[in-house]
Parts: sequence; structure tokens; C-alpha cells
Amino acid sequence: MKTLQKYFIAIVPEGEVQERATELKLQLREQFNLRYALRSPAHITLKMPFLWNEAKEDRLMARLEVFFSQRPAFQLKVRKIGTFGDRVLFVKVEERKELMALQQELVNWCRQELKLVEELSDYAYRPHMTVAFKDVKKNRFSEYLDFVKAQGFSARLEVRQIALLKRKEGKWSVLKLFPLLGPSEVDDDQSPSVD
Repeated sequence: MKTLQKYFIAIVPEGEVQERATELKLQLREQFNLRYALRSPAHITLKMPFLWNEAKEDRLMARLEVFFSQRPAFQLKVRKIGTFGDRVLFVKVEERKELMALQQELVNWCRQELKLVEELSDYAYRPHMTVAFKDVKKNRFSEYLDFVKAQGFSARLEVRQIALLKRKEGKWSVLKLFPLLGPSEVDDDQSPSVD
């Protein structure tokens, strides 16, 4: 039986970066009752949510594993707060060539191999880590923004794996992690850390 489920592909930071981003979302819930962003782990989307036949989930994961096993690990910096209009608050992610190339290769591969439609966000890709959206109120947006900016956010992370997330009972969770190829080139003075 064909059951369509929602999936998306993202970088899901681990350790201290994930903890800090989650803590920021929890503070927004406590201070302003903003809950929607807590329905998924902190992440940097590479491919927006798409529908897939759940019965063919294993095939999807096997194909993604091959795709990502041929892509190198890399580092990213996440710092400062950004907005999309007065509806989304996020932590900015540097647009490193490795990230931008991976996202574009993935979008092309998804179109060719998985027959997924390209969306506007696939073309106009702006990497970010959302901390509040959907339940934000326009008339309080500047309050949210001031609060988040006051908390600050600056970190480095090494991207060693990519996640396939699945929606279950209104929440997103990591279904499978796909390791990237080898360690990235890391300078001793630029090892991943949280500032």
C-alpha cells in the first residue's frame, strides 16, 4: 500500500551547537510562547520537505547513502541573527563554497534520481538555522529580534554527516544519518568550537 510521508534533508549539528540552538528555542518558548520551531531539531536545510512513498523508504536511504559517501566533510561558521521579513528568525550560516556546492549537487541529484520537483528555495538558497517561525506575531517581531540578538550566537561546526528527517505525529526527527567522505581539512587554530 502506498503511504506518502514527509521527509527533508539537512545538516543537524550535534553537541554544543545543537544544545545552544535548542536552548535559544526554549528561551523563546518561555519568554514569548513561541513553540513551533521546537518541532524539529536545530538544522540547516539542504532539501525542503518532500513527499515519498514510505514503503520505498529503504531504497531512498540506500541511494542517499551512496550520494553522500562521495561528498567531503567540511566546516561551517554559524553566527549572528538574521530574519526573513517579520516572519522568521534564524542564526546565519556562512555561505561556504563546499556547502553551496553540496546543496546544488543534492538538488540536481534529487531532480534527476528521485524525480523531485525543484522549488524556489532550491534556486535561491540561503543557508540558515531557524529559531522561530510560523507562530511569530508581527506586532511583537521587534521584541523577539531584540531578545534573540541579546542572547548572541557564534559557533563553528564540522559537518561530517547529513540527516534524513521524517515527520511523525507533527514533529520532525532524524531517521538516518549519512557520513560524508573523510575528515575535512582542519587547521589547528580553527578546530570546531563554540565561541
